[in-house]
Amino acid sequence: MRVLVTRPEPDAVDTAGRLSALGLDPVLCPLMRMEVTKARLPEPDGLSGLIVTSANGLRALQQRQAISHYLSLPLYAVGEKTAQSAQAAGFTSVTAADGEAGSLIELVAGKAETGTYFYPSAEATARDLPKALAASGHLVIAAQVYRMVSELRLPDTVADSLARGGIAAALIYSRRMAELFAELTELVLSPDARRALTLICLSENTAAPLLSHGFVRVVLADYPSEEAMMAATLSFSRGQITP
Repeated sequence: MRVLVTRPEPDAVDTAGRLSALGLDPVLCPLMRMEVTKARLPEPDGLSGLIVTSANGLRALQQRQAISHYLSLPLYAVGEKTAQSAQAAGFTSVTAADGEAGSLIELVAGKAETGTYFYPSAEATARDLPKALAASGHLVIAAQVYRMVSELRLPDTVADSLARGGIAAALIYSRRMAELFAELTELVLSPDARRALTLICLSENTAAPLLSHGFVRVVLADYPSEEAMMAATLSFSRGQITP
Protein backbone atom coordinates (compact mmCIF):
# COMPACT_ATOMS: atom_id res chain seq x y z
CA MET A 1 0.00 0.00 0.00
CA ARG A 2 1.36 3.42 -0.99
CA VAL A 3 1.18 6.08 1.73
CA LEU A 4 1.83 9.79 1.24
CA VAL A 5 4.08 11.37 3.88
CA THR A 6 3.33 15.09 4.07
CA ARG A 7 5.34 16.18 7.13
CA PRO A 8 8.49 18.31 6.72
CA GLU A 9 12.04 17.04 6.68
CA PRO A 10 13.81 15.55 8.59
CA ASP A 11 10.74 13.98 10.24
CA ALA A 12 9.47 12.82 6.85
CA VAL A 13 12.45 10.50 6.39
CA ASP A 14 11.95 9.03 9.86
CA THR A 15 8.27 8.37 9.15
CA ALA A 16 9.10 6.85 5.77
CA GLY A 17 11.51 4.45 7.46
CA ARG A 18 8.84 3.38 9.93
CA LEU A 19 6.34 2.78 7.14
CA SER A 20 8.85 0.72 5.17
CA ALA A 21 9.54 -1.40 8.26
CA LEU A 22 5.80 -2.13 8.40
CA GLY A 23 5.86 -3.37 4.81
CA LEU A 24 4.22 -0.25 3.37
CA ASP A 25 5.38 1.92 0.46
CA PRO A 26 5.99 5.55 1.56
CA VAL A 27 5.83 8.44 -0.90
CA LEU A 28 7.69 11.49 0.39
CA CYS A 29 5.93 14.79 -0.20
CA PRO A 30 6.73 17.38 2.51
CA LEU A 31 4.19 20.21 2.29
CA MET A 32 6.34 22.64 4.29
CA ARG A 33 9.99 23.34 5.00
CA MET A 34 11.64 24.97 7.99
CA GLU A 35 13.63 28.21 7.82
CA VAL A 36 15.60 29.46 10.83
CA THR A 37 15.12 33.12 11.76
CA LYS A 38 17.42 35.62 13.45
CA ALA A 39 15.10 36.23 16.40
CA ARG A 40 16.76 37.58 19.54
CA LEU A 41 17.28 34.88 22.17
CA PRO A 42 17.01 35.42 25.93
CA GLU A 43 20.00 34.93 28.20
CA PRO A 44 19.78 31.68 30.19
CA ASP A 45 20.48 33.43 33.52
CA GLY A 46 17.24 33.89 35.42
CA LEU A 47 15.26 31.42 33.33
CA SER A 48 13.30 28.68 35.08
CA GLY A 49 13.15 26.38 32.06
CA LEU A 50 12.21 25.86 28.40
CA ILE A 51 8.82 25.05 26.90
CA VAL A 52 8.97 23.29 23.54
CA THR A 53 6.01 22.50 21.29
CA SER A 54 8.03 21.08 18.40
CA ALA A 55 11.41 19.51 17.79
CA ASN A 56 11.87 22.25 15.18
CA GLY A 57 12.38 24.75 17.98
CA LEU A 58 15.30 22.68 19.21
CA ARG A 59 16.65 22.24 15.67
CA ALA A 60 16.57 26.00 15.14
CA LEU A 61 18.59 26.55 18.34
CA GLN A 62 21.05 23.89 17.23
CA GLN A 63 21.48 25.47 13.80
CA ARG A 64 22.17 28.79 15.49
CA GLN A 65 24.68 27.01 17.77
CA ALA A 66 22.82 28.38 20.79
CA ILE A 67 21.31 25.28 22.35
CA SER A 68 24.27 24.62 24.68
CA HIS A 69 23.38 27.78 26.65
CA TYR A 70 20.12 26.20 27.82
CA LEU A 71 21.01 22.54 28.43
CA SER A 72 21.12 22.89 32.22
CA LEU A 73 17.51 24.11 32.38
CA PRO A 74 14.43 21.91 32.90
CA LEU A 75 12.56 21.37 29.63
CA TYR A 76 8.82 20.76 29.15
CA ALA A 77 7.98 19.08 25.85
CA VAL A 78 4.64 18.76 24.09
CA GLY A 79 5.01 14.98 23.67
CA GLU A 80 7.32 11.99 23.91
CA LYS A 81 8.82 12.46 20.44
CA THR A 82 9.84 16.04 21.19
CA ALA A 83 11.11 14.93 24.60
CA GLN A 84 13.33 12.34 22.93
CA SER A 85 14.73 15.04 20.63
CA ALA A 86 15.49 17.20 23.68
CA GLN A 87 17.30 14.35 25.41
CA ALA A 88 19.29 13.63 22.25
CA ALA A 89 20.29 17.31 22.17
CA GLY A 90 21.69 17.06 25.71
CA PHE A 91 18.86 18.10 28.04
CA THR A 92 18.81 15.96 31.19
CA SER A 93 15.67 17.24 32.93
CA VAL A 94 12.84 16.61 30.46
CA THR A 95 9.12 16.25 31.16
CA ALA A 96 6.66 15.34 28.41
CA ALA A 97 2.96 16.13 27.99
CA ASP A 98 0.67 13.84 26.01
CA GLY A 99 1.17 15.35 22.56
CA GLU A 100 -1.15 18.38 22.39
CA ALA A 101 -0.59 22.03 23.24
CA GLY A 102 -3.45 22.04 25.73
CA SER A 103 -1.92 19.23 27.76
CA LEU A 104 1.46 20.98 27.71
CA ILE A 105 -0.13 24.14 29.10
CA GLU A 106 -1.78 22.11 31.86
CA LEU A 107 1.50 20.36 32.64
CA VAL A 108 3.48 23.57 33.03
CA ALA A 109 0.70 25.35 34.90
CA GLY A 110 0.32 22.49 37.36
CA LYS A 111 3.84 21.21 37.89
CA ALA A 112 6.42 23.80 36.95
CA GLU A 113 7.56 26.41 39.45
CA THR A 114 6.39 29.93 38.72
CA GLY A 115 9.10 31.92 37.04
CA THR A 116 10.33 32.93 33.62
CA TYR A 117 10.36 30.39 30.78
CA PHE A 118 11.80 30.46 27.28
CA TYR A 119 9.59 29.28 24.43
CA PRO A 120 11.45 28.83 21.09
CA SER A 121 8.48 28.93 18.72
CA ALA A 122 7.45 29.13 15.11
CA GLU A 123 6.36 32.44 13.58
CA ALA A 124 2.82 31.08 13.29
CA THR A 125 1.41 29.11 16.21
CA ALA A 126 -2.03 27.65 16.86
CA ARG A 127 -2.08 28.57 20.57
CA ASP A 128 -0.97 31.72 22.41
CA LEU A 129 1.09 29.81 24.95
CA PRO A 130 2.45 32.85 26.86
CA LYS A 131 -1.06 34.22 27.33
CA ALA A 132 -2.42 30.82 28.36
CA LEU A 133 0.24 30.42 31.08
CA ALA A 134 0.13 33.99 32.38
CA ALA A 135 -2.96 33.20 34.48
CA SER A 136 -0.98 30.61 36.47
CA GLY A 137 1.84 33.05 37.21
CA HIS A 138 4.27 31.83 34.55
CA LEU A 139 6.07 34.47 32.48
CA VAL A 140 6.89 33.05 29.05
CA ILE A 141 9.39 34.73 26.74
CA ALA A 142 8.59 33.60 23.20
CA ALA A 143 11.21 33.92 20.46
CA GLN A 144 10.09 33.05 16.94
CA VAL A 145 13.19 31.07 16.02
CA TYR A 146 11.85 29.45 12.86
CA ARG A 147 9.15 29.71 10.23
CA MET A 148 7.43 27.00 8.23
CA VAL A 149 7.28 27.87 4.54
CA SER A 150 4.48 26.24 2.55
CA GLU A 151 5.10 24.58 -0.79
CA LEU A 152 3.24 26.23 -3.66
CA ARG A 153 2.29 23.08 -5.55
CA LEU A 154 2.47 19.31 -5.41
CA PRO A 155 5.16 17.54 -7.44
CA ASP A 156 3.72 16.36 -10.75
CA THR A 157 4.38 12.70 -9.95
CA VAL A 158 2.51 12.97 -6.65
CA ALA A 159 -0.37 14.89 -8.19
CA ASP A 160 -0.71 12.28 -10.94
CA SER A 161 -0.63 9.39 -8.47
CA LEU A 162 -3.28 11.00 -6.28
CA ALA A 163 -5.52 11.78 -9.26
CA ARG A 164 -5.49 8.20 -10.58
CA GLY A 165 -5.85 6.56 -7.17
CA GLY A 166 -2.27 5.31 -7.01
CA ILE A 167 -1.91 6.43 -3.38
CA ALA A 168 -4.20 4.79 -0.84
CA ALA A 169 -3.68 7.09 2.14
CA ALA A 170 -2.00 10.31 3.26
CA LEU A 171 -0.66 11.09 6.73
CA ILE A 172 -1.65 14.52 8.12
CA TYR A 173 0.01 15.75 11.32
CA SER A 174 -1.37 19.24 11.95
CA ARG A 175 -4.34 21.47 11.19
CA ARG A 176 -2.16 23.79 9.11
CA MET A 177 -0.90 20.80 7.13
CA ALA A 178 -4.49 19.70 6.57
CA GLU A 179 -5.46 23.16 5.30
CA LEU A 180 -2.49 23.22 2.96
CA PHE A 181 -3.19 19.71 1.63
CA ALA A 182 -6.79 20.69 0.91
CA GLU A 183 -5.60 23.81 -0.91
CA LEU A 184 -2.92 22.06 -2.99
CA THR A 185 -5.27 19.29 -4.08
CA GLU A 186 -8.16 21.63 -4.94
CA LEU A 187 -7.49 21.45 -8.69
CA VAL A 188 -5.78 18.06 -8.66
CA LEU A 189 -8.45 15.77 -7.25
CA SER A 190 -11.93 15.25 -8.60
CA PRO A 191 -14.79 14.97 -6.08
CA ASP A 192 -14.71 11.19 -6.53
CA ALA A 193 -10.95 11.06 -5.93
CA ARG A 194 -11.37 13.11 -2.74
CA ARG A 195 -14.01 10.73 -1.47
CA ALA A 196 -11.78 7.73 -2.25
CA LEU A 197 -8.58 8.93 -0.58
CA THR A 198 -8.08 7.97 3.06
CA LEU A 199 -6.52 10.59 5.34
CA ILE A 200 -4.93 9.42 8.57
CA CYS A 201 -4.89 12.35 11.00
CA LEU A 202 -3.18 13.07 14.30
CA SER A 203 -6.35 14.37 15.96
CA GLU A 204 -9.92 15.49 15.40
CA ASN A 205 -8.75 19.12 15.29
CA THR A 206 -6.29 18.18 12.56
CA ALA A 207 -8.98 16.51 10.48
CA ALA A 208 -11.58 19.32 10.62
CA PRO A 209 -10.41 21.30 7.53
CA LEU A 210 -10.32 18.14 5.43
CA LEU A 211 -13.93 17.24 6.15
CA SER A 212 -15.02 20.70 5.06
CA HIS A 213 -13.21 20.22 1.71
CA GLY A 214 -14.95 17.03 0.66
CA PHE A 215 -12.62 14.40 2.16
CA VAL A 216 -14.83 11.85 3.89
CA ARG A 217 -12.52 8.88 4.50
CA VAL A 218 -10.76 9.99 7.68
CA VAL A 219 -8.98 7.84 10.26
CA LEU A 220 -7.98 9.38 13.60
CA ALA A 221 -4.99 8.22 15.65
CA ASP A 222 -5.98 6.91 19.08
CA TYR A 223 -3.79 9.58 20.65
CA PRO A 224 -1.56 12.33 19.18
CA SER A 225 1.77 10.58 18.64
CA GLU A 226 3.84 9.12 15.82
CA GLU A 227 3.41 5.63 17.28
CA ALA A 228 -0.39 5.98 17.18
CA MET A 229 -0.21 7.26 13.59
CA MET A 230 1.80 4.20 12.58
CA ALA A 231 -0.63 1.88 14.38
CA ALA A 232 -3.60 3.49 12.64
CA THR A 233 -1.90 3.24 9.25
CA LEU A 234 -1.03 -0.42 9.74
CA SER A 235 -4.56 -1.24 10.91
CA PHE A 236 -6.02 0.51 7.88
CA SER A 237 -3.67 -1.32 5.50
CA ARG A 238 -4.81 -4.64 6.97
CA GLY A 239 -8.47 -3.73 6.70
CA GLN A 240 -8.88 -3.75 10.47
CA ILE A 241 -10.39 -0.25 10.52
CA THR A 242 -12.65 1.43 7.98
CA PRO A 243 -12.85 5.22 7.55
